Amino acid sequence: MTSITETAMKFFEACEEGKGWDECRNYCTADATFSTQAEPLAEMQSLEQYTEWMKGLLTFLTDTGYELKSFAVDDERKNVCAFAVFSGTHTGEGGPCPPTGKSTETDYVYVMEFDGDKIRH
Repeated sequence: MTSITETAMKFFEACEEGKGWDECRNYCTADATFSTQAEPLAEMQSLEQYTEWMKGLLTFLTDTGYELKSFAVDDERKNVCAFAVFSGTHTGEGGPCPPTGKSTETDYVYVMEFDGDKIRH
């Protein structure tokens, strides 16, 4: 059996690299949910929607990357927290507006809740 630590890291990397649901589903329950306080994403209800959104984001933000600042496992509560800084530059076509050439950096945290060895939320 794969540990939740390994599963969470594989999911995190696949999501941040824009692999979409085709790859990320391997680490999640089929009906894995998603929630956020970030207004642009607030209507998303599933991890499938979020991972596909990330995949799309990386089509118009180039030179994207992340710096993983912290990765913590709580085996008792069956969750894993990842804190990172995402960066990228808006140079590609297909986004909500023409390319601006502007770069961004933003802090974010994932809290991945598990059901057995799969992410459920």
